[in-house]
Amino acid sequence: MSSLSSRLAYIDWMRGLACLVMFQTHCYDSWLDDKARNSGFFIWSQLGGTLPAPLFLFLAGVSTALVIDKLRQQDLPAAAIARTTIARGGEIFALGLLFRLQEFLIAWGWAPWSDLFRVDILNTIGLSLMLMGVVSWVGLALLGRRRLRLGLSAAAVGLAISLLTPLLWTSWRPRWLPWPLESYIDGVHNLGRPQAWLFPVFPWAGFAFVGLAIGFLLLSDPARKLGAVAFVFAGAGGILLILLARWLDHRPQQLYATYDFWHTSPNFFLIRVGLLAIILAIAYFWCRWGLGRRGFSPLIQMGQTSLLVYWVHIEFVYGRFSILPKHAVDIQKASFGLLTIFLTMLLLSVLRTRWKGSSGSIFRSLRRPARA
Repeated sequence: MSSLSSRLAYIDWMRGLACLVMFQTHCYDSWLDDKARNSGFFIWSQLGGTLPAPLFLFLAGVSTALVIDKLRQQDLPAAAIARTTIARGGEIFALGLLFRLQEFLIAWGWAPWSDLFRVDILNTIGLSLMLMGVVSWVGLALLGRRRLRLGLSAAAVGLAISLLTPLLWTSWRPRWLPWPLESYIDGVHNLGRPQAWLFPVFPWAGFAFVGLAIGFLLLSDPARKLGAVAFVFAGAGGILLILLARWLDHRPQQLYATYDFWHTSPNFFLIRVGLLAIILAIAYFWCRWGLGRRGFSPLIQMGQTSLLVYWVHIEFVYGRFSILPKHAVDIQKASFGLLTIFLTMLLLSVLRTRWKGSSGSIFRSLRRPARA
């Protein structure tokens, strides 16, 4: 494995891990009966479900840092770099709207029209990319092109998003906005209060900016000189963040009048950031020196087509074409369904990759000029 491919493989591996954890969260949530849902197994399953969305957003930030750095090395102006990132964010946001339209049409007859305006993870990834484009534009213009400065500015934005979340979900709620717009800020939907199962910008976009920050920091000259040791520091920093967040959470004084640890707390945000940093370090070393270097990796494969497997699996788990009856099976049957979903999505990912490669070869041959 080349140095470039090993450097990027850990990103795909983490995306694949996010897909796997997402599958188990969705499958058990959709299929388990009432008895199983009251078990410790289900509680731990859903606790693991707090990681996939932060992973996807975090990796969107890391990937954005790689793209911006590549464009920066080509001496493109800040505005051109920002337009590239904003345009990609617009594409993902449009796909999110298209996904909601598809789900509404498939569920025609029993899905409420308000589902068209649900703020899902794709919408937030798209908005986060656009916001990162704007912040990078400002950063490149005001702070210059030093990666360390760009990383610190992105970290500051991510922290600010986390700190503002408890206020924007309670006393500072923008109630004057129409609910489809307010929902992008606090996830209110049309239900009168913020909903924890949606993905508004606050706090979720904060994970994307943390990823952007870590991406810039890992690309900085000091980190490049450290090499693999930089990832050791990232993992150690993650552990320290978790300990700091737990210490802050147990303090008798709190900053906010309404404290909701699991949904809006900056302390829980820091804990998840710490976990992301630890997973980042593990993924890097696994893909560089572990089994990730040997043969076929299901997680890397799925990570390369994460958008596709996300899009397709939803309908076979939650949708009209669910492969098992909803809220009606035990843990064993749901686990068998999870294995089926995993293997099917892996096969779909492989077929997509091979089709993309073969179609690219065909198009290249068609463009190749004929020889005399």
